[in-house]
Amino acid sequence: MRIGELARRSGVSERSLRYYEAQGLLRAERTPGGQREYGEWAVDRVIRIQTLYAAGLHSRKIAELLPCIRDTDGRANERATPVLLVNLTAERERIDTMITDLLRSRDVLDEVIDTASEGVPSEQAGRELGLGAGLGRRG
Repeated sequence: MRIGELARRSGVSERSLRYYEAQGLLRAERTPGGQREYGEWAVDRVIRIQTLYAAGLHSRKIAELLPCIRDTDGRANERATPVLLVNLTAERERIDTMITDLLRSRDVLDEVIDTASEGVPSEQAGRELGLGAGLGRRG
C-alpha cells in the first residue's frame, strides 16, 4: 500500500509516517519510481508506535522495543531479552507515577471547582459562558 492509504488506515498523517521512517521505526520498500510501499503489517506497526508515543515513550526507546514486539498482537517475540524486561518494567513504573500525579492534580482541580461553584449557581455560570446547565465537577 502507498503512504496515503497507510495514513488513512492508521489515522496518522503522511508527515508522521515519514518521520517514523526517518527514526527507524517504520520501513518501506521503494517502487522503481521511488514511491514508498508498505505491507499490511505496517498498519499494526503504526498503531503500536502511536500507542507507545501516547504512553510517553520517546522514539529512541520505541526503536529499541519494536524489534521485540510482534505487530499483530503486541506480545513479545523471540527477540525479547531480560534487559528489555527491565526497560519495560521501568517504563511502566514511570507511567504509573504519571497517572498518580495526574489523579492528584485532578483532585486538586475538583476541590477548586467545588469551592468556586459554592457562590455561583451552575446554571447561571453555564449561561454566562454559553455552555448550558451543569457546570462543575465531571466524573
